[in-house]
Amino acid sequence: MSGSHLSVSNVSWRPHKRAAPVLHATSFDLHKGRVLGVVGPNGAGKSTLLRLLYRYQAPTAGHVQINGADIWKTPARQVAQQVAAVLQEQAAAFGLSVREIISLGRTPHRRTFAGADVNDMAVIDRVVALLDLNGLEHRDFGTLSGGERQRVMVARALAQEPEILILDEPTNHLDIRHQLEVLALIRQLDLTIVVSLHDLNMAADICDDILVLEDGKPRGFGTPDDLLTEALVSNTFRVDARRERLAPSDTNHLSFHLPH
Repeated sequence: MSGSHLSVSNVSWRPHKRAAPVLHATSFDLHKGRVLGVVGPNGAGKSTLLRLLYRYQAPTAGHVQINGADIWKTPARQVAQQVAAVLQEQAAAFGLSVREIISLGRTPHRRTFAGADVNDMAVIDRVVALLDLNGLEHRDFGTLSGGERQRVMVARALAQEPEILILDEPTNHLDIRHQLEVLALIRQLDLTIVVSLHDLNMAADICDDILVLEDGKPRGFGTPDDLLTEALVSNTFRVDARRERLAPSDTNHLSFHLPH
């Protein structure tokens, strides 16, 4: 797997012409192999932006490009070979096993009506091992816990062998151990990754770049150290944010308090 360059130019979205924009003009360049964290309060437009990136919704204005090609001028099948998404809403089970769910990630690479071939099986085996799902692959998806389901959906996305991975709150439903495992996985993947997160310290820890949204408007784009200042975080989230140094790692950590 390898990453691609993602370019977002003045994209906005509104549900219909007379409606107010849910997402105002937003632009950024995410270079190959970098991890972008999208953060902001509830209702900031994070999920709306992600839907534009994985070609679920067309932007009302602006362009989303992968390696210079507009994703809405590219065949859907080709985009599905380049971009995979893991969403907060988990798929219905429909009686499928874990392995069958993961194998759905191979669909964009198969010829019409073709079954899984040797390469498909090898890819599926690899992601099953990567996500530690060996003991679950023959279980009915509907019998899994929320955390187990989330790991299966990450595995399905990786089975697409994408160049860009979109993750919408990937640590939701996960216990602490599996949160750490997903975060470690994000760090090691050779992909361009866009991930929405509520936890700002987590975002600062795993992301190369940060995009802050508030009320559907971009408030800043840059590295965590440059962007996640006490002032910007306090104003955006309406809290009293303080940056602290944690010993012995000497890392930055944000703490939050209700303003007096």
